[in-house]
Amino acid sequence: MELKLARSEHDSKPKKIDLKKITEMVEKSNSSILYFDRENSHKDLLALQDHFEGEGKSFYMREVKFGLSANEYMYEVHIL
Repeated sequence: MELKLARSEHDSKPKKIDLKKITEMVEKSNSSILYFDRENSHKDLLALQDHFEGEGKSFYMREVKFGLSANEYMYEVHIL
């Protein structure tokens, strides 16, 4: 599974990260906060949640709006 990280510039393309890399980050620091781009499907983010909850981790996700437009948001994910 590949997910797109949040953009650092408004007109840039989002970078991709795979499940293996996310798992390594969580194991290394025992928790992580990640920001994902709005182009990710909600279904993929729920699959990510199922994966980490299956490993006994806590998973918290919310939408973060950063502008007035309806498409100016990203997903904030906490994995503990």
